[in-house]
Amino acid sequence: MTAPPAAKRVIGSISAVIAGVVLLGAVVAVSECDRKVLSHLQRRFQKPRKAGDAITAVPKDIERHAQFLARAKEGDIDVLFVGDSLTDRWPRVGEWSWLKLAPFKPANFGVEGDCTEHLLWRLEHGELDAISPKVIVVLIGGNNVFYFADEKPEWTASGIEKIIAEIRKRSPSSKVLLLGIFPRDEKESRVRRTIAEVNRAIQHFDDGTHIRFADVGAQFLDANGDIPSDIMPDKVHLDAKGYALWYRSLESILPEMLK
Repeated sequence: MTAPPAAKRVIGSISAVIAGVVLLGAVVAVSECDRKVLSHLQRRFQKPRKAGDAITAVPKDIERHAQFLARAKEGDIDVLFVGDSLTDRWPRVGEWSWLKLAPFKPANFGVEGDCTEHLLWRLEHGELDAISPKVIVVLIGGNNVFYFADEKPEWTASGIEKIIAEIRKRSPSSKVLLLGIFPRDEKESRVRRTIAEVNRAIQHFDDGTHIRFADVGAQFLDANGDIPSDIMPDKVHLDAKGYALWYRSLESILPEMLK
């Protein structure tokens, strides 16, 4: 039985509305995706990287910086985490393991997309001025390697060294737990190889007193050296299981450093 013309017009209108809603949703989703991809590409394909870039402070995410300054004024921070998205995402993606850190009175000053120069700028502009944490956990440098194909490992290592020096200058009573950059990408990739070189360089910043180096990245790899999808779905960012592993690696280190 054929629908009458009026009914066809109604059905057609409804279908058009539904299609429009679906299309709008797709456009919004694609636009958001494109925004992130574009941001990533802009960082990767901008002017060539130079030796001094990783140690030259550059402002970024000023609003987050203001939030951290406000949080610092509240005080009551024994363990401060600083770094990039791996640190930034922990309270949200790994909520349950982050809550387990509560006895250590933690604060999270991680910022998505930060390179060494961005963290350096935040430290130089007061994020430690109102606090003196017992331990500052530093995980930074992965984006230097990931975003810039021409970034040399010694440049990233120099950026990390300057960050450590800035922390020691502004909060001399704090101990520093410097973490090796976590593995990213495929095991034979340029990114993975460069990260390994950076970690070999920065392990020497451990002075046995104020600065401790810990490379806990092996726990995020399987027996073949690959990154399981239930730990890092995109081979960069941790899932809840990955954050649980990170917490487990700190269970014995933090209490010892807090003594």
